[in-house]
Amino acid sequence: MTEEHVKFMNDSHYYEGERVSFMKMGLKMAGLIFKPENFDENKKYPAIVVTHPGGGVKEQVASLYGWNLSKKGYVTIAFDVSYQGESEGTPRYLEDPTSRVEDIRAAIDYLTSLPFVDNEKIGAMGICAGGGYTMSAVQTDIRIKAAAGISSWNVGSWIRDGLPPEGHCVKMEEALKTAAECRTKEANGAEITYVGYVPNSPEEFTDETPVIMKEASDYYRTPRCAYPTSVNKMALQSLDRLCAFDAFQYIDTVAPRPILLIVGSKADTKFFSEDAYKRANEPKEIYTVEGATHVDLYDKPEFVPQVVDKLTEFFNKNI
Repeated sequence: MTEEHVKFMNDSHYYEGERVSFMKMGLKMAGLIFKPENFDENKKYPAIVVTHPGGGVKEQVASLYGWNLSKKGYVTIAFDVSYQGESEGTPRYLEDPTSRVEDIRAAIDYLTSLPFVDNEKIGAMGICAGGGYTMSAVQTDIRIKAAAGISSWNVGSWIRDGLPPEGHCVKMEEALKTAAECRTKEANGAEITYVGYVPNSPEEFTDETPVIMKEASDYYRTPRCAYPTSVNKMALQSLDRLCAFDAFQYIDTVAPRPILLIVGSKADTKFFSEDAYKRANEPKEIYTVEGATHVDLYDKPEFVPQVVDKLTEFFNKNI
C-alpha cells in the first residue's frame, strides 16, 4: 500500500498495485499492475485489462477487481483513461468513446510487451461505461479472447434515448445543441465548460434524479470511495462524441469469442446488459446477482466475491 492510498469504506479486500505507465498515441497513460501471489517473472501468465466507469479512476472499482483477479492467478492492469485521472490528454475530463476504446487497445499493447504475459491469453473486462467500452473493444481487437462487463452501460444510448422512465436524462437533440454551443465558445477563447457525472450530494437530488445517479453519488462523492483524482467533471463538448457511439453496434461479430454480462437483479440499468445479450451471438451469458443494484457490484463485500468467482470461472474457461 503506497502513501497515496486512500482508505475506502469497503476496501479491506484491496491493496494498490504497482504503478506503471505506457503510451497511447503520444499520451502517457497511468496504470496499476496487479500480479499473482508467489509471482515468478520467468513464467507466463494470463492477463486481463480492467476498465473503470465514466468519472472513475483506476484506484477505485477497477483496482478492486484487478486485485481480486490477481489473487486468482492473473496479471491484471487497471488504468486511468486518457484525458482523466493521472493520464495525459487535453482538454481535461473529455469523455470520448472512440478514445476510450483505443485506451483499452493501448493497455493490451502494453501487456504484450511484458515478458511474463502470455499474449495468447488476454481477456478484458470493465465496469459500467467501462463495460460498454470493453464490449466495443472486443468487436475489433481479436487479441481479446474473452470479454466481461459488470453493470455495463451503453453511453451512446444513454445520451440519445435517456433512462427509463422518460425524462431522466438529456436527449439527443438537446445534447447536440449543448455540444455545439460549447465547442463554438471554446474555439473562440472561452474556458472549457464542465458538468458533473453525478450529483455531489443528496442536496442536489430532485424528483427526477434516477436511482443510479443517487447510488453513484454515494459511491464517488463520499468516503465510501471518493478519490482525489476522481473529480466529477465531464467536458460538455463530449456530448456530440457520445451521441455518435453505440457500444454494442457490432457485438454480433464477436462470436465465437465469448462474452459475459454481470448485472444486479435490482439494477435500474440492467436493460443495457439485456440489449447487449440480445444483439450478441453465442457463446454469451448474462449472470444475475440477486438483490444487488448497479453500484452494489462496485464494492459491496456481500456481492463482490460472487462476481469475482463468476469472472474467474469465465476467464479460466475461455482464455
